[in-house]
Amino acid sequence: MNKPIVRNINLSRIIAEAIGLEMERDDKIIMLGEDVGQIGGVFGTSRGLQQRFGEKRVRDTPISEMAFTGMGVGLAMAGYRPLVEIMFADFIGACFEQIINAMSKIPYMSGGNTKIPMVLKTAAGCIGSAAQHSQCLWGTFAHLPGMHVVVPSNPYDYKGLMAAALESDNPVIYIEHKSQMHKRSATFLNNQPVPEERYTVPIGKAAVTRVGSDVTIVAISAHAEHSLVAAETVAAEGIDVEVVDLRSIVPLDIDTVSESAAKTGRLLVVDEDYQSFGLSAEVITRVFESLGPTALKQFSRHTTLDLPIPAAKPLEQVVIPSADSIAAAVRKLAAAS
Repeated sequence: MNKPIVRNINLSRIIAEAIGLEMERDDKIIMLGEDVGQIGGVFGTSRGLQQRFGEKRVRDTPISEMAFTGMGVGLAMAGYRPLVEIMFADFIGACFEQIINAMSKIPYMSGGNTKIPMVLKTAAGCIGSAAQHSQCLWGTFAHLPGMHVVVPSNPYDYKGLMAAALESDNPVIYIEHKSQMHKRSATFLNNQPVPEERYTVPIGKAAVTRVGSDVTIVAISAHAEHSLVAAETVAAEGIDVEVVDLRSIVPLDIDTVSESAAKTGRLLVVDEDYQSFGLSAEVITRVFESLGPTALKQFSRHTTLDLPIPAAKPLEQVVIPSADSIAAAVRKLAAAS
């Protein structure tokens, strides 16, 4: 049997492929957002879709996030499956009312009688673009009850989670990482073949992307990839790291995380979002709730510092985690008794 070919194409093209397959499958899917149509999105993740499906289904909108996010909520209530793109997660404040008080709450306030099968797609991450254009904020979304939050890290999961999000009857936040959009698929360490046909990846199920015995790293998005790099670095020093890619943070697959942490006895949570009141503390707390207070020999978290992201790239690299700093954090955990 021939080994599947890893297609060496931009990640943005894979996302566009996923959206196109879903729009073919279901004519109720409508895409809305700034520049999503004629130019195919700021990163090219909807390139060619307007030409293929027409302006009524792939709609360029004015620069009014509150208006077109609200339009998405209304379309979802009317039986459509809108895919609403907010270009950068940093702009989410402009439509937060529609997310926090409409998209997430209407299904509950209606007693389940009104569904909001809506996907809000956005891009996060630090890319050297200063405080207002280099943030993650997935912890902010995860803090709001009522929505699923998915954060892929590799081409296979980007495509499969988009399909799962667009077929879900729940409101879903789908978060891309800005730094990955123009990355070629074959350059990912976790570069399993991405089929051209449709498939889904389950929302709420983490993946063990590297098996190890000494330290567990839990990460998401681009830092799941950076954690694999760090794991290979310290492997040469005799430290065997297991890497768990959360993939979804709502629902959070704490069973997979706890199973890995119980095996290795050491847990490091890596998060590019801000440290305080965020995902890193939540994961650690839930592991202890699952396993008990004496289950781990050591635990730590390695996150972005609690301050606005500096404009200068060298300063940004001091503030956010990197493969090198993750490796250093692993060495510290492994050395502790």
